[in-house]
Amino acid sequence: MSLTENSALLRVRDLKKYYPVRTRLGRRGRETVKALDGVSLDIRRGETFGLVGESGCGKTTLGYCLLRLIEPSSGEIYFEGRKVLELDSRSMRQLRRQIQIVFQDPYSSLNPRMTVKDILEEPFIIHGFVSRRQQVEEVKGLLKVVGLDLSSLDKYPHQFSGGQRQRIAVARALALKPQLIVADEPVSALDVSVQAQIVSLFEELQAQYNLTYLFISHGIPVVEYISHTIGVMYLGKLVEVGSRSEIGENPLHPYTQILLASVPVLNGAVAKEITHLEGEVPSPINPPPGCRFHTRCPFVMERCKSEAPREIHVTPTHWVSCHLIDERG
Repeated sequence: MSLTENSALLRVRDLKKYYPVRTRLGRRGRETVKALDGVSLDIRRGETFGLVGESGCGKTTLGYCLLRLIEPSSGEIYFEGRKVLELDSRSMRQLRRQIQIVFQDPYSSLNPRMTVKDILEEPFIIHGFVSRRQQVEEVKGLLKVVGLDLSSLDKYPHQFSGGQRQRIAVARALALKPQLIVADEPVSALDVSVQAQIVSLFEELQAQYNLTYLFISHGIPVVEYISHTIGVMYLGKLVEVGSRSEIGENPLHPYTQILLASVPVLNGAVAKEITHLEGEVPSPINPPPGCRFHTRCPFVMERCKSEAPREIHVTPTHWVSCHLIDERG
């Protein structure tokens, strides 16, 4: 995606994360799992960048790398121009006030032995930048912002529904007034009706606090609804990036087309041209040469099997990596 560097709150360049494969004896083997293999993207201030793809494509790994919850193998991450991977532990701790995360499962991400009051006070205690009196008021304010009443303060996570627990997790992420929130599959563990409520909450908070989101999901309808920009990932690589309208109205990569075609429309029908993916996702230990999608692509050509596709910029905000589009000119 072509953006001026000054317009991006977050810039990622050629990010890679390889995991060594362990032998049965626990020793490091020669092979590696290429969870991320050269990802570059820009996220502009105040926008939602939706990241979509099948399970195991590297979406969550990317989110964790941005916060350095796991360390990338190589590449660069810039936040407001600062080189995130060069920060020491003290500077990184300060940066984490600006970048927070909401995890997929709101039950496992909340300490079952802590009350809501304790959970929401913890960020203030760790970072210690407000007084005790201010801390209490901040916690009450957070509950109000996410739609929970003060009676929740002395309750434990198991006493809430899944949607309420996710509201608590969102409140915790908001505590330090971050600029960027990584939302890692934040609605996938919830009932459909509750998903809509949490997505609406994300939208309201963004409008109120000018938040920036990296919204990760395997469900393209949710991503298409909430995002300003959409990135499509396959086997550790971005294959297409564009605005919501560009991806929704003019999907170029066959993988993107299949993801969109698999979504039922209002009358219960499904697009007929390409309806499903053939075959299994290849192993990230030994990904296919050339275009990684060629083993499942209905339009595969000979060059796809040996030559990696280049990025083709169709508009300043829409690019795709696909030989088919390259040959069309």
